Amino acid sequence: MGIIQTDQWLQKEFDRPVKLCKRLQPYFKDQTANGIYDQLVSFGMYRPSRPALSNLNWMVEQKAWDKVGKLFQKYKTKWNGPDIPVFLFPLAQNRGFFIREEKSKAGVSFPDKMFLFLSQYEDPKEIEALLVHEYHHVCRLRMLNKKMQDYTLLDSIVIEGLAEYAVLKNCGQEYLASWCNMYTEKEISRFWEQYLKKHLGKKKNERAHDELLYGGGRIPKLLGYAVGYNIIGKFYEEHNYSTKLSFKIPAEKYL
Repeated sequence: MGIIQTDQWLQKEFDRPVKLCKRLQPYFKDQTANGIYDQLVSFGMYRPSRPALSNLNWMVEQKAWDKVGKLFQKYKTKWNGPDIPVFLFPLAQNRGFFIREEKSKAGVSFPDKMFLFLSQYEDPKEIEALLVHEYHHVCRLRMLNKKMQDYTLLDSIVIEGLAEYAVLKNCGQEYLASWCNMYTEKEISRFWEQYLKKHLGKKKNERAHDELLYGGGRIPKLLGYAVGYNIIGKFYEEHNYSTKLSFKIPAEKYL
């Protein structure tokens, strides 16, 4: 599998993204093209616009598909990871809030596929950081082999912390997302007691899960992400780090 040549799809269907998403239907069980597009837009996929077209042209000039394909093969080999399809699309320009928005990239992972949304960047290592984060998700989701509805807030906090810790180990501290150092140790401890400790069992389909993971309103921004990275960092101060083991250690062990 590896990189899918979505550049060819985009050249034909850039202005008709729902039609483009019909090509994705074989990868999404029982979902309409409209449903797939809405889901991907919520994670950062473009809507047709001049800036998004400019992004696409830039991605083609930069040979983004070749570069991402090589990075995928590198980490698939290094981690003995699954051979999945990797889809590349321009990032939304008039976008709302995405997790790595300050770095002009976003992504979403499933156990059997991965989507990366790119815009113009100055440092190609940023794309490696995105791929490392998202592909770590894929590998851990595969190893845990749980139904999506069975994932808890603790699972999500740990999976995000582990993915970004993999960025630290493979790309370096300067490529970490800003939420890794958003709060002080004292704030993290207070937030844990105040917001998270009693709600770790909330399931992915419960409203409180996303409210506590992403934050917003009265809840600190990106609370679950920031706490997750802190938990993982503390764990590996006392334990040897192994990427392959990090795919399968149960979330509870990190506490």
